Amino acid sequence: MKTAVYPGSFDPLTKGHEDLIRRAADIFDNLIVAVAANPRKSTLFTPEERVQMIRETFKGVRLRVLRFEGLLVDFLRDQKASVVIRGLRAVSDFEYEFQMALTNRKLLGGVDTFF
Repeated sequence: MKTAVYPGSFDPLTKGHEDLIRRAADIFDNLIVAVAANPRKSTLFTPEERVQMIRETFKGVRLRVLRFEGLLVDFLRDQKASVVIRGLRAVSDFEYEFQMALTNRKLLGGVDTFF
């Protein structure tokens, strides 16, 4: 059973996020939507409000919504996750996300990233 994590700020949750979450929930045995809490960032909604909005949007869908702080690799390790889900809005996003995927894989070892 593979556990996948879809991390993001989700401030606010968009239709693009919603689409990726629904598709990932159909593919993976366990999906965690990880709401990033970064006290240095100015956000529209609190992390708790974002978690609640996502839970309400996905009632009846097999997934968990959790808040996290710190490094994604630490969260992945804690959750025993081996897959990261990322969305791409433009071709220019690919280079950044690819570098992040390589870094996460090196730090954690064996993490797959799906775009």
